[in-house]
Parts: sequence; structure tokens; C-alpha cells
Amino acid sequence: MTDGNRFIIGLLCAALACIGVILYDGWVSGPRRDPTGSGGKEALLPRIAGYALLAIAALALWRMFRYEAVDFSLMLVISGALAGVIWGVDRLVFRRRRLSLARQAGASEADIRDPLAVEYARSFFPVILLVLVIRSFLFEPFRIPSDSMMPTLYDGDFIFVEKFAYGLRLPVTNTLILPTGRPHRGDVIVFRLPPNPKIDYIKRLVGLPGDRVRVDANDQVYINGKPVPQTPGPTYKGPKDDQWNYAGVGTAWEQLGSHRHRIMFANGPVKTGEWTVPPGHYFFMGDNRNNSKDSRWQGDSDAPGFVPAANLVGKAVVVWLNLDMRDGPLWGRIGHLIH
Repeated sequence: MTDGNRFIIGLLCAALACIGVILYDGWVSGPRRDPTGSGGKEALLPRIAGYALLAIAALALWRMFRYEAVDFSLMLVISGALAGVIWGVDRLVFRRRRLSLARQAGASEADIRDPLAVEYARSFFPVILLVLVIRSFLFEPFRIPSDSMMPTLYDGDFIFVEKFAYGLRLPVTNTLILPTGRPHRGDVIVFRLPPNPKIDYIKRLVGLPGDRVRVDANDQVYINGKPVPQTPGPTYKGPKDDQWNYAGVGTAWEQLGSHRHRIMFANGPVKTGEWTVPPGHYFFMGDNRNNSKDSRWQGDSDAPGFVPAANLVGKAVVVWLNLDMRDGPLWGRIGHLIH
């Protein structure tokens, strides 16, 4: 088990312990102490557990943004299910008990206040469900974690991914339930890394099933023996252009299908070779051709190789924010359409 998995399991166990303390007070100790739930603050221990739960949630969010391997869909499913169970169990079991104790104390049903944990569960459940539906079937936010898609996308860009572009899939399992379209050559696509599906990658689709893709020493791409059109562009100017591998490097305009986009040639070795895309798979490359771990690498644990159709997540459509503080916030990126 990796340190990252131990960290997540530790957070989950701590969160469940805090929730247990809060629910025990709200369902067992609290009604005995205050039958209507309106007599004052919670006891000290559940209040401490509540503050600890907030800290755990903050750590989980930090982990989600810091490391790409955190499955946010799984977190939403777990938190939504937990909220729904708490709300449902309270309605079926514990609210009746609170009502009985309140009547014994001379109070009416209108005087009863639900425990704070139940109020939160009732409030958050529909919100979590809505976010899960939007994120699973419509649009999902994604943060660009590397330089591999420069100059199209920069490290630190936050983008929206159109989830319904290639089919509607269930959250967590990624099972296809309704085909809605097919990938086209040149699309910028987020996909699950085949060696580790918990990690999302983003690259440009170059090779379709059955294609023969070749890259020569001049960074020229050939598909089925025909060169992909390239028009020389200006010297790269942008974030990190003062670094050795990007200083003074060339760019080009490339035409892949209906997509005309910029690529760049960072200082460094060219990954050459020839590959035939298997049926049901796709071949991806980064726009930063000499600094991209993509389908040209086969068999590496941190490289995609050929990507199965089942691993496609969605089509990248727009940049909505960039807060990469190394170069200052790139406010001009907001609203940038991805081609």
C-alpha cells in the first residue's frame, strides 16, 4: 500500500470516527439531555468532533488539488451516500424516538429540532447529488498538471471537460450507458491512464483505430504514410520561456482533421518511431512534442501507450481559470476556447 493510499484511508477512518461521535450525541445522548433539541449548544465532545471533521474535509480538498490520483467522483458518491443514509435512518428510526421523548416532556412535534448532523445531511444531500450529476454527465473541471500540452494549455490552467461528447458514463465505474458521439482526430481529450485509471491525462488525439502513425527525427508526424500538414510559426513566447528547454524554441501550426492548432518543439530529444493503433484504441500526443509522455511510450507505468475507448473521459472545451503563481495569475486565459 502506498503512502498516498494510507493517507486517504487514515482520513476516511478519522472522518467516520468524528461522524460516529456526532451522530451518537444527536441520536442517543442529545435527546435524553434535551428532548426538543432547542435547549442550547451541543456537548463539548461532538463540537470538537465537528471542528475535526472540518479540518479533515480541508485536508481532503488539499489532497484532491495537490495530487491527481484522488478520485473526486468516488468522494462525491461516498459523501452523498453517507448523507442520504443519515437522513433516511433518522426519518425512519430516530426522529420517532425524539418525538416520543419530546411528548413525554410536554412538547409538540413542531417544537422538535433535528440534530445538527441530520440538518447538514438533509441540506447537503440534494446539493451533492446535483454536483455529481453535472460532473458525471455534463461538465467536469480539470486542472492541467504539466507542460505537455503547451502552447495550447499551460500548467495551472483549469478547464472544463465536456463529459457527454463521446457517451454518458456512470461515475466511479466509468461504464458506458449511452453513446452520444465519437472522437475525432485532433480533439483534445482527457482520459484515464491505462496503467493507473485513478490518474487522468490530457493529450491530443492523433491516431484512430487501425491508423499507422510515424514520427521522424524532424518532429514530422505521418498518418498512414501521409505527412500531417505543418506551417512554421513564430518563436515561442509565453510562460517559462526563460527556461533552457523552452528558450528560443520554434512553434508550428498543425492541421489534424478539422483542427488547426499550435505545437512547439522544446529543446531535447525527439521521440521517433512507428506505431499501428489496435482496434478499439487511440493514439495520443502532446502539443509540446519534445516534452510529452504520450502514446509514443509503450509499456511505461507513467505513459498511456495505446488508450482503450473505455478510458476516455471527455473533450476539453474551455479554460476557466489559471492561478499558476510562478508566472503570476494568467487572467487572460479565462474563457480561452480549446482547439
